[in-house]
Amino acid sequence: MITANSVWEKCLSFIKDNIAEDAFNTWFVPIRPGKLNNNVLTIQVPSKFFYEWLEEHYIKILKSALQKELGSEAKLVYSILMDQKSQGREPFTVRIPSSNKEKPRPQEVEAPINLQAGKMMNPFIIPGLQKLKIDSQLNHNYTFNNFIEGESNRLARAAGRAIAKRPGGTSFNPLFIYGGVGLGKTHLVHAIGLEVKDLHPEKTVLYVSTEKFTQQFIEAVKNNNQNDFIHFYQMIDVLIMDDIQFLSGKAKTQEVFFHIFNHLHQRGNQIILTSDKSPADIQDMEDRLISRFKWGLSADLQNPDYNTRLSILKQKLENDGIEFPDEVMDYIAQNIDTNVRELEGSLNSIIAQATLNKREITLDLTARTLSKLVQTARKEISIDYIQKTVCEYFKVKMEDIQSKTRKRDVVQARQLAMYFAKQYTKASLASIGTQIGKRDHATVLHACKTVKNLQETDKQFRGYIEDISRKIAD
Repeated sequence: MITANSVWEKCLSFIKDNIAEDAFNTWFVPIRPGKLNNNVLTIQVPSKFFYEWLEEHYIKILKSALQKELGSEAKLVYSILMDQKSQGREPFTVRIPSSNKEKPRPQEVEAPINLQAGKMMNPFIIPGLQKLKIDSQLNHNYTFNNFIEGESNRLARAAGRAIAKRPGGTSFNPLFIYGGVGLGKTHLVHAIGLEVKDLHPEKTVLYVSTEKFTQQFIEAVKNNNQNDFIHFYQMIDVLIMDDIQFLSGKAKTQEVFFHIFNHLHQRGNQIILTSDKSPADIQDMEDRLISRFKWGLSADLQNPDYNTRLSILKQKLENDGIEFPDEVMDYIAQNIDTNVRELEGSLNSIIAQATLNKREITLDLTARTLSKLVQTARKEISIDYIQKTVCEYFKVKMEDIQSKTRKRDVVQARQLAMYFAKQYTKASLASIGTQIGKRDHATVLHACKTVKNLQETDKQFRGYIEDISRKIAD
């Protein structure tokens, strides 16, 4: 019997043979088959961003795969999951039929703002200057060329490149990038801004930290020129705000940003935000703002894996014109697994020790130089470390936990890894699910509940939890 599952599995097999493995894992593994009515296949995608990306980059191969299975009259329909939890409603889906036509670009309309240029306040220039000159505040060292792509940042980077090509012309507006300290959020948004300036010189791009935005607003209130402050920000084509979580608890600043956000979004201007946590995890923020943060694409940056860490080290050394032995590079990449900032700091420490003491860079020098840093890094428990600990305890392979297998021992290990990740890290449920087998947040929630129930009713299982807890904390 032909079903949606069987048709989609065959389509996936065809697609996997015709595109790169990384692209397949990023754009096709998260898709779930929906239903099959005659020759119409419905597939569920995680967001509107996925739908738009597939239509723009993979429509031909999708049509080929589908027609191969269902004939020349085959049709594809996307079911898009829309998250409405912040408004107290359950998530729902929107159905959009596939089209092989390029989407029309949004019409550019001049904003109906009547301002006297000579009197308008620009927070980034000296008051009194007659010409309005806006410095983008971008760091020209933070480009896409020196932003290393890896599994931990692929989605956010791909979205950034797409936005740079068509700022305000995609469905992922705002782009909300979140993740821990030192993972490259600021670097990435600067890279997007620089590429927009390069591809669209006529666009006004502005990078501003939320702290600076707040200070400017306070000054505007003191000087009784809030309207000029708002009008200035409403003129920006691409607004990049860093560390938006710092708006927490600032009711008046949230209100003024809400009006700026609405105006920019309605005009089709691009908004890019960064945060150290996902929209749903930000506290003391108005629900209407949280809701708007979810309008576009939320992409998280995770700790870089070994290969990405090694690539970062190689690029850094290449830029500095320095060579390290391979065993030293491997030692650093294996042991400093927290974030990019720690990696670069470790290189600087080793170079300084070798230069000041006129010593050759060896594995022994590296180990002694980084001993304290490695100990500190190991104390910061990562999801990757938790998975390895659980796998070692139950003697299962990491590949099995990451796979779709439903074997009892693997499922048990996977659920415990999710439970400990929630206990020992600050990662969101969605982030935990992504890193442990590419599951969704509902699967993680179910796993945590299952572990808690077994902990209360099964003495042997409770012993597993106590043993693994000690190993993780050691």
